[in-house]
Amino acid sequence: MPRSTSKPLNYTGGTFMRFAIDAHTIGRHLTGNEVYVRNLLENYARLDRDSQFYAYVCSEYAESEVPNRFEKRSVSTNPFLRLGFDLTRRVFADKPNLLHVQYTAPLYCPVPVVVSVHDVSYLERPEYFTIPRRLQLQTTVAHTVKRAARVLTVSEFSRQRIMAAYQVDPARIEVIYNAVSPHFRSVSPKAAFNCVSENFGVQWPYILSVGDLQPRKNQVGLIEAYAELIRNHPQLPHHLVLVGKPTWFAPRVYEAARTSTVADRIHFTDFVNDEDLLHLYNAAELFVFPSFYEGFGLPILEAQACGRAVACSNTSAMPEVADSAALLFDPNSRTEIVKAMRDLLLDNELRQRMERLGQKNAARFSWEKAAQQTLDVYYDVVGRRRRSKGNVRVAQTVQSS
Repeated sequence: MPRSTSKPLNYTGGTFMRFAIDAHTIGRHLTGNEVYVRNLLENYARLDRDSQFYAYVCSEYAESEVPNRFEKRSVSTNPFLRLGFDLTRRVFADKPNLLHVQYTAPLYCPVPVVVSVHDVSYLERPEYFTIPRRLQLQTTVAHTVKRAARVLTVSEFSRQRIMAAYQVDPARIEVIYNAVSPHFRSVSPKAAFNCVSENFGVQWPYILSVGDLQPRKNQVGLIEAYAELIRNHPQLPHHLVLVGKPTWFAPRVYEAARTSTVADRIHFTDFVNDEDLLHLYNAAELFVFPSFYEGFGLPILEAQACGRAVACSNTSAMPEVADSAALLFDPNSRTEIVKAMRDLLLDNELRQRMERLGQKNAARFSWEKAAQQTLDVYYDVVGRRRRSKGNVRVAQTVQSS
């Protein structure tokens, strides 16, 4: 892996550039990391039609998710093989001007690296990780950040935490906000619920939460708060729907639901595709995101874009993302979670106001803008600048003064 002063391998002169992206997350249900790279690639295809892009993938599903004109290269699903051998081999063969990775670069890389680090929860809240995963991230991310030409992150909160953790020069780290895909939008609630009912057997109305079943997402706390909500307000007919891929922590979440006094009203969907998620958001009466720690919190924006009122945690990057368009609560306080849910469910005027504010808030974020800013970083790293030409971005050699 190169230092920031590394020179790129030889490439064709003029405006032609080669950019390589580690896209191994696509097609592997890796939630936020997959959404991130998939949306960048989709927008690169529209914004930069002159450069050549290489996507390093390890899923057959990725073939349909990566733009057709991009070169796709297979790498191993095994992280030791991918980072120790495959990515280096591919970079030597393809000769890109730089490699963009998330969190961890290959052990050796002959071109400059741009790394996206979404958060440093593995340092600040290590209890949320298995020991092997925590040690791997603590070791490899430190090495990558130290050597990277540029560090990208997704919120000012994460920027501050990364700089504190790794003593990164502020000039080397840049905030480029995530966004919500245009796929997530308001659709007919009735049609959405028909799909939800048919596919998941869930009754209406329901409260929705989205996130992998892991300790950081605080589903256990939400289940306990939901049970108290129904105990205090038995007239509420709402069910609780938890969307997310099971992890090593999932048995704890299932047990909390099984032993709850409202076990028959709690539903798990496992991982769902974007089409099902669109319907789940739109048919919900309320979205709750009780996570303890987020570098961004993409489901907040997805729910808001679908016109749902949101209640979320007041920690880490979530207030920055939700702005004033959500009810905030302390995720460690069951009382506050219950109050936020109660207020939004029982006060129609408040709920409708949060729905309107949420849609306006979600519209502030754009994947096209994120992709433009990320491409600008690429060109800056390789000593080029970009200028507009209609709707197409092209590279131009920087002229010395």
